[in-house]
Amino acid sequence: MPQTKVKAKKPKPVFRRRRNENRLGMTMAIGAILMIVAVVGINSLSLRQKQEKYAAREQELLMQIAEEEARTEELKELETYTKTKKYAEEVAKDKLGLVYENEIIFQENK
Repeated sequence: MPQTKVKAKKPKPVFRRRRNENRLGMTMAIGAILMIVAVVGINSLSLRQKQEKYAAREQELLMQIAEEEARTEELKELETYTKTKKYAEEVAKDKLGLVYENEIIFQENK
């Protein structure tokens, strides 16, 4: 019987298998990076919205502070005015109806 040579199947080279594994790893890494970028993008949008709300609230509070400071100034002026003799005379005339001895008061007939 003549000898026939049977060709044995060659195993796949190792470098091809490594290349395929490397592609899978790269694909998974890219997918993970894309997911992280998406999550960070969404969170940055919500943070921007919060920042805008806080900036508006800050402006509102600054306006309130300015109004309260102006009111404080008015109250200080009123406090100094209430300690004067002129204020005491006005209160005595308006609320108590008191007048000086030589003062003449004209009243309207109703």
